[in-house]
Amino acid sequence: MLGPGPRRPVGAWTGSQRGSPPLEPDGQTGRMADASLDALRARLRELGSVVVALSGGADSAFLAWVANDELGDGALAATAVSPSLPGDERLACARLAESWGLRWIEVETDELDNPSYARNDGDRCYWCKEAMMRALGPIAAREGATIVLGVNLDDLGDHRPGQQAAAERGAAFPLVDAGFTKADVREHSRRLGLSTWDKPAAACLASRVPYGTPVTLGRLSAVERAEAALRRLGFRELRVRHHGEVARIEVPEHQLDAVVAQRADVVAAVTAAGYRWATLDLAGLRSGGFNSLLSLADGAP
Repeated sequence: MLGPGPRRPVGAWTGSQRGSPPLEPDGQTGRMADASLDALRARLRELGSVVVALSGGADSAFLAWVANDELGDGALAATAVSPSLPGDERLACARLAESWGLRWIEVETDELDNPSYARNDGDRCYWCKEAMMRALGPIAAREGATIVLGVNLDDLGDHRPGQQAAAERGAAFPLVDAGFTKADVREHSRRLGLSTWDKPAAACLASRVPYGTPVTLGRLSAVERAEAALRRLGFRELRVRHHGEVARIEVPEHQLDAVVAQRADVVAAVTAAGYRWATLDLAGLRSGGFNSLLSLADGAP
């Protein structure tokens, strides 16, 4: 699904000077913001042609938009499609590509067929990114392009063996090179008028399955159905952690009362997805919650 289209997102800056969107406020903050965005654009020009791994999250979406704006046909966005990608996220990528005029394709990946991935050890993410890079490699070769990921500086401090797999296979991290944190990505996205500026983080569905519990199509499907149903109830930011017949629901602390207030609908949503019991984690939402259980001495390969 390749397609040209309008170069600006709906609601974004539409000035005539390419590469110089208006950033506010004026003064030192604005100049620093200009400098970091200029550094990102310079890094992309240095790479020349890129394939952006677009998951639909705020980071990869921002990178895809800037790459498209800076490089034009030298930028291709690619979404890796597998059972670990929620259907809603796949649809979101398609909508972004259409709205922003991205050159965009979908690429199927086969990580679930790899026993090293499916067994769900602490290096699961390594094998996920290995599958993605293997799928994108021939496309990047045809494009004469470098594969780039929306990794930011904040991501470097967590257990993310997928970054290692991508780097080993030649991927670049332009946001890191330009000094972007997660907050920087959101602020620049907001100023550029990108609809993804405040989109909640959404890791792959396999991250909801405890390490040591094999990843299966059935488990991923149950998590996806439960989370989709809870979002329809108004819970925009959440995780459903899979514990056999138990679904452990994580929402931000300020929404704990709302879950209890809608407990009948919440229980119905979760049990309809195939779980027997619905539980609410009183500690609230924790991104990468299962990583705290890992012994990091048993690192990625």
